[in-house]
Amino acid sequence: MAEIDSVRRSLLAGLAGVPLAAILADPVLAQAAAQTTRSQTITTPAGREVTAALARPDKPEGRLPVVMLIHEWWGLNDQIKAMAVELSRQGFLAVAVDLFQGRVVTDAEEARALVEKVNPEEAADTLAAWAQWARNHPDGNRRLGVVGWCFGGGWALNAATIAPIDATVVYYGRVNLPPDRLARLRGPVLAHFARQDQFINAQVVADFERAMKEVGKPYTLYWYDAGHAFANPTGNNYRRADARLAWQRTVEFLRKELG
Repeated sequence: MAEIDSVRRSLLAGLAGVPLAAILADPVLAQAAAQTTRSQTITTPAGREVTAALARPDKPEGRLPVVMLIHEWWGLNDQIKAMAVELSRQGFLAVAVDLFQGRVVTDAEEARALVEKVNPEEAADTLAAWAQWARNHPDGNRRLGVVGWCFGGGWALNAATIAPIDATVVYYGRVNLPPDRLARLRGPVLAHFARQDQFINAQVVADFERAMKEVGKPYTLYWYDAGHAFANPTGNNYRRADARLAWQRTVEFLRKELG
C-alpha cells in the first residue's frame, strides 16, 4: 500500500500546475490522473456490489467537504476520474460513482445503448448507497454535494431527491422532474445550460424553473452561447472559455454550500 501511495503522489506531483482542460483533452494525462484515484466497493441496501473512484487531497487539512460525481453516457472514464482528482486538488473528498458497472465506451450508439439499459431502481439504489457512504466518511465534514454531466447531470438532480444532499450541480442534464419530486430537494441547485443545445432546450429549462419556483426551492441557472457538452474537451462542442467559467462557478458554489 505504501508503494502504491508513493506512485500516486509521484503522479500527482507530475500533474501539478497542468491546467484541467489540458488534462481532460489529453488521453495520456487523463489516464495518469485517473490512476491516482482509489477503487472503492460498497454493498447497497438492495445487496448489490457497486464501485466508485475515490480521490482525496494529498495533505488534507481537517474534515473535508464531500462531492459525488456522476459520469456522462460514456461511462466512468478517465476524464471523469480526472475531474474527481481536480476536485480533490481543490480540497474536496471526491467520489466518482459508476452507474454502468464498469462499462466505458467511446461510440455514441454504444453509449445510447448503455443508457437505455440503466434500471432506474438500481441506479437510485446505487446513488442512495454512495450518498450515505460519502456523508458518513470518517474524513468528511458530513456535508455532501453532487455534480453530473449530461446523463450524469440528470442523475445528479435525481440523486438530490433520493438522498439528503446539500448542493447539486447539473451540467446540461435532464431536469424534467415533477414538482413533487423537486420538493424533496434539501439544498440549492446550480445548473449550466447551453443556448444551442437541441436536447436540453429553453422549454425544458423553463419548465424546470417553473417547477422549482412552485415548490420554493433555491436555484441558480447560467446560460452559455454553446452547444450540448460544451465542457467536454474531447467533444466537438467544446468551448474552452465557457467550460472554464462554468467550472469556476461550480467550485465556488460547492465551497460556499459545503464549507
